[in-house]
Amino acid sequence: MTDDGVQFGIYLPQVGMSFEDVLARALECERLGYDSFWLFDHLYSPGQPTVPSYEGFTLATALLARTSALRVGHLVLCNNFRHPALLAKMLTTLDVISGGRVEVGIGSGSVEREHLEAGIAWGPMAERSARLQEALEILTRMFAGPATTFEGDHYRVADLPNVPGPVQQPRPPIHIGGAGPKRTLPLVARYADVWNVPTYALDRLDELGRQVDAACERVGRDPATLVRSVEAVLAIAPEDGLEAAIATARRRYGTPGFGLDAGGFAGTPAQVTERVGELVAAGFSSFVFITHDRAGSDTLQLFAEEVMAHFPRRRRPGAAAPQR
Repeated sequence: MTDDGVQFGIYLPQVGMSFEDVLARALECERLGYDSFWLFDHLYSPGQPTVPSYEGFTLATALLARTSALRVGHLVLCNNFRHPALLAKMLTTLDVISGGRVEVGIGSGSVEREHLEAGIAWGPMAERSARLQEALEILTRMFAGPATTFEGDHYRVADLPNVPGPVQQPRPPIHIGGAGPKRTLPLVARYADVWNVPTYALDRLDELGRQVDAACERVGRDPATLVRSVEAVLAIAPEDGLEAAIATARRRYGTPGFGLDAGGFAGTPAQVTERVGELVAAGFSSFVFITHDRAGSDTLQLFAEEVMAHFPRRRRPGAAAPQR
């Protein structure tokens, strides 16, 4: 466990909701003491082009402006959508404005169709991973110093200033999610502050833990300096409502990619508390949940009062009121 104790967040893809709907859920999370709130980064909901959804970075900015303690991020920002120099400046600015409450989840992109429709470069996995590595190099350098020079195969910057720097030191936390031993885990070891195990890999936690340890050791990093996080579907309810909650979760998130059967958190508060405790004992200290009812108020309150309350917790620095 980190010095921050155990961290709990809610992931709410902004699909088919008004801004007021999303804001109400974010404010409820803040009121109940959740640490973080997470959005997706797509041009539209994958496979649902006619369902309304908001652009992720703009929405995160609006949520940070209307909250005072909640941390906000994306699982994950698509590297291909924004040049890393611009993204570093955007994230730094938002970190300053929010009083240090930005979480930086970033990945190589996951939906080819939206790239092709928008005329945004896609390419094979090896190419996207190479672009992501260069982007991470630029991001980390721009977070760390007032001027950055970098020349890669995909991105180049020359003596580029980034003033003022971010509020969070040494930088806003960088989250990299994934399970690929060839490309993703080496990037985790080199650049991530937080390794997020996505829903599709929850059935391989022990194996992946050993692989990420080895990746850290290959680059001379102490594996203990890496915060370990899971993203999972949560179906929680009292005994008399559990069957209905699981049925709802299965209807919405029953495909194998969501990992409900392989590694989801489905049960009564006592059962979910036990499962969280097992993973905390195994070295995980951050949990991001997709709830069965899309962050319904009763579920948020039940989890906060009967699960979160069992674990030591401390907010990260930076819970200042936003500048307006």
